[in-house]
Formats: sequence, C-alpha cells, structure tokens
Amino acid sequence: MLNHVSIGVRDIARSKAFYDSVLQAIGYRRLSEGEDSLGYGKEEVVFWINLADSPVPDDPKSGLHFCFVAPDRDSVAVFHAAALAAGGRDNGKPGIRADYSPDYFAAFVVDPDGYRLEALRLGA
Repeated sequence: MLNHVSIGVRDIARSKAFYDSVLQAIGYRRLSEGEDSLGYGKEEVVFWINLADSPVPDDPKSGLHFCFVAPDRDSVAVFHAAALAAGGRDNGKPGIRADYSPDYFAAFVVDPDGYRLEALRLGA
C-alpha cells in the first residue's frame, strides 16, 4: 500500500547517529545520504528523514507512530537498548502485548525529535 514514509527533523546529524544505530539493530541500513536527507531500508529506501524547519511537534496524543518489522525477538530488545543509548526515550519495554495478540512482541521508543517508534516481531 505504501511505498515510503518521510519525516522531518531539526538536526540531520543527530538523526543519522540515532537511526543508524537503531535501525541497524533490526536489519535496516542507511541506503541514501544527502546534505539534508537520509534514506533507510533493506533493498530500497522506505523510510526517509529530511531536514525541516517545522517538524511535526512531539505530541504523544497525536496517535502518530512508525512500526518497523524486526527479524526476531532478540533484535526487538537490541532496538530498544540502542534507542535509549542513542538519546531516545522509553515508551514501552520489549515484551508480549497480549492485548494485541498472543504472539505480538514489541518495544516502543521516542526518538530525539519526539517521533514514536515501534519494533515488532509477530511469532516466536
């Protein structure tokens, strides 16, 4: 349904350090880099980060978040730890979310610009 998603950030260098670490933990890598943009994915860019004068405000009540598929449960935990080490905030430790599904294993963080992120592994 979607080809890619783009977000705006205030500090591209800070975002590069954060997302290089966090997305690598779940199998994605930086595939594109420009003076004011970064692109992440596996085979092609599906997550763009662009320098912006007016990024979306940090609003936990907005409902906005981005969920990344993780290859296994261990990588979900590594994603969470990497995010905290890189300046992110905890928004839900790694674990089963039985209210979603009995095999919904996820972790939630907030990036330095206030975007809410999730790493998800369905199944064992």
